Amino acid sequence: MKSKVPAKNVKLKRAYDEPAAADGVRILVDRLWPRGVKKQAAAIDLWIKDLAPSTELRKWFGHETARWTEFERRYAAEVRQHVDMLDKIRKLAQRGTVTLIYAARDQEHNEAVIIRDMLVGSLR
Repeated sequence: MKSKVPAKNVKLKRAYDEPAAADGVRILVDRLWPRGVKKQAAAIDLWIKDLAPSTELRKWFGHETARWTEFERRYAAEVRQHVDMLDKIRKLAQRGTVTLIYAARDQEHNEAVIIRDMLVGSLR
């Protein structure tokens, strides 16, 4: 992986929260479009669904926090198979603010957290 991104350049936000100018480039990192969210209202600039957890991994995790550490390990391994997509986000974040958009209710245990940590270098 390439150089780190300044942590201040990578934000996280739920798809159900209002878009803001301070979000910079809004990148949806879920494989599925968030239920009940209209595309125009979401103001998504880029949808990188192939970087999202595989269907099998997503279903296995099931947002059970007891599985978080293993999910984090497995998902980071999946992301490493798509370095080009991660690098695309990295390049955008090195130039300015990007906001990783996700639909999960849990703000601490979702794929956007792992992507952010990989970008800023706190997770390898």
